[in-house]
Amino acid sequence: MNADTTGPHVVVAGGGIAGLAAAHRLALAGHRVTLLEAGPRLGGKLLAGELAGAPVDLGAESLLARRPEAVALARAVGLGDRLQAPVTTTASVWSRGALVPMPKGHVMGVPADAHAVAGLLSEEGVRRIGRDGELPPADIGEDIAIGAYVADRMGHEVVDRLVEPLLGGVYAGDAYRISMRAAVPALFEAARRHPTLTAAVRAVQQAGATVPADTAGAATGLGGSVFLGIDGGVGTLPGAVADAIRTAGGTILTDAPVTELRRTGPTGWQVASGDRVLTADAVVLATPAGPAAALLAPHAPAASAELDTVAYASMALVTLAFRRSDMPALPGSGFLVPPVDGHTIKASTFSSQKWGWVADGAPDLFVLRTSVGRHGEEEQVHREDADLVAASLKDLAAATGLAARPVATTVTRWTGGLPQYPVGHLDRVARVREAVAALPGLRVAGAAYDGVGIPACVASAHRAADEIIATSKRTDPGAGHSL
Repeated sequence: MNADTTGPHVVVAGGGIAGLAAAHRLALAGHRVTLLEAGPRLGGKLLAGELAGAPVDLGAESLLARRPEAVALARAVGLGDRLQAPVTTTASVWSRGALVPMPKGHVMGVPADAHAVAGLLSEEGVRRIGRDGELPPADIGEDIAIGAYVADRMGHEVVDRLVEPLLGGVYAGDAYRISMRAAVPALFEAARRHPTLTAAVRAVQQAGATVPADTAGAATGLGGSVFLGIDGGVGTLPGAVADAIRTAGGTILTDAPVTELRRTGPTGWQVASGDRVLTADAVVLATPAGPAAALLAPHAPAASAELDTVAYASMALVTLAFRRSDMPALPGSGFLVPPVDGHTIKASTFSSQKWGWVADGAPDLFVLRTSVGRHGEEEQVHREDADLVAASLKDLAAATGLAARPVATTVTRWTGGLPQYPVGHLDRVARVREAVAALPGLRVAGAAYDGVGIPACVASAHRAADEIIATSKRTDPGAGHSL
């Protein structure tokens, strides 16, 4: 601990990017911070690695740059000069046996013009989109499933071939269950104001909000790219944030799961972690919903019950390295896969074409990765590594003609990694926060609340930290901290 820091002691439970961002914010504000991570490493779904000598991201690979939070955090911890825009963002959809260029002019797959999707949808599918203008205005109420709403207005084909694969890449969920208000808020609000879905999409585009959920208009200084990567991998961000926390006087402990919270008077807390008990003035729970529910049960049973209902999807990333000389020409940055076609993989990213730092780090290799797993498909994720690699190679061959054998492979599983946002999710989050707010010095943060993207998680963390900073009182420098 920094002996010069005399602020209140805050314990942060959870060492994913949300917990790290909260701890960083609190430490910079002069609080004494202890971060407890249940596992052996920090970073959650951010993980940098190496394959056959090639640097790779084995988890999240990009930061949405139209929101400022993640990019600002990277810059604050010294990674600003390593931010990189993708070399290419031209993607395809593998639909009905062919790679079709991703249509332009859509909001999360919902087109503003039926002709824009003519190469991807059938003639009947294109005609069905055009009938949106003939339908009476829809009453979407306080929330609606985006797949159901879009199918009603434009037909199932646009959902199955565009909306579903795009949302699947973000939530690994079912478009017919995912909350439109939570996942695509700009489109939801526009749809409430306009008589047709087509008009709503055009309004969103005119407003410049063409990216869902994690939207904003922050300038990045990197050519206005929607997404940014980090030289060496987005997985290097957690380590940089952790270093900044330690420099600011914070303590970080791994293999230290929080097992119990106890009240110590009107505002204080005791945090149990194994045989260790920490006395704290405030606590941030930046864990997944399940562990948070268990810790909150004695203190905020209503919040606990709500969090217990949050479902999670699992996914696996299969990363493959090939000799570059063995590779056929591949189009753009990768492709998405509509689940309706029944393939194993749901997407593939051509990492060596998308990211300059991957290509530069291993110029003789070509690295790509596939993703497997959607909500309700746990059996896919838990197949043997060799099976997932074989299934990925089979789908890659069918989609691109790739016949080369990889020189190295690795499978990374994210079990229960992606919270699902069904209809009513934001109301549930509001109820959780209302119940937790009744407990002085306790806040929640993370992907289960305001968005699964890195900027949304950072924003959630900053909200929790700022509320604690605003309400905390100065305490005796010698009190409130024991390890």
